[in-house]
Amino acid sequence: MDTMSLAAAAAPATATAAGARGSALAFLEELEPAVAGEAADAVVLVVSELTTNALRHGGGTFTLRLTAHVDSIEVAVHDPSPQMPRTRAPDLTGATGGFGWPLINHLARTTGITRGAAGGKTITAVLPR
Repeated sequence: MDTMSLAAAAAPATATAAGARGSALAFLEELEPAVAGEAADAVVLVVSELTTNALRHGGGTFTLRLTAHVDSIEVAVHDPSPQMPRTRAPDLTGATGGFGWPLINHLARTTGITRGAAGGKTITAVLPR
């Protein structure tokens, strides 16, 4: 099989970054060949950052889609907010963040943002497998 996908929708009352991380780990554990340790850690970290941002800035709900390709893992998170991510100076006190978007761009081979026809946006990050 060349690709394997998982789509997981999260409702506002139950959406958590921890749940998304768990879904990502379960998805990665099913892949053959297995994803190496550091690559798997990077996928889970990107899932965590994107879903946390969707919860914090995107209206409290998101849809997570994971797709495994032969040489990469694609992480896509859709949220209903039209607000685009932006790079800002990280808050070294930890109060307001600012580390996530640069981290995602550092870990991913590519990132992209697509506006949804019905509103919102999907942020996609492609990571090495």
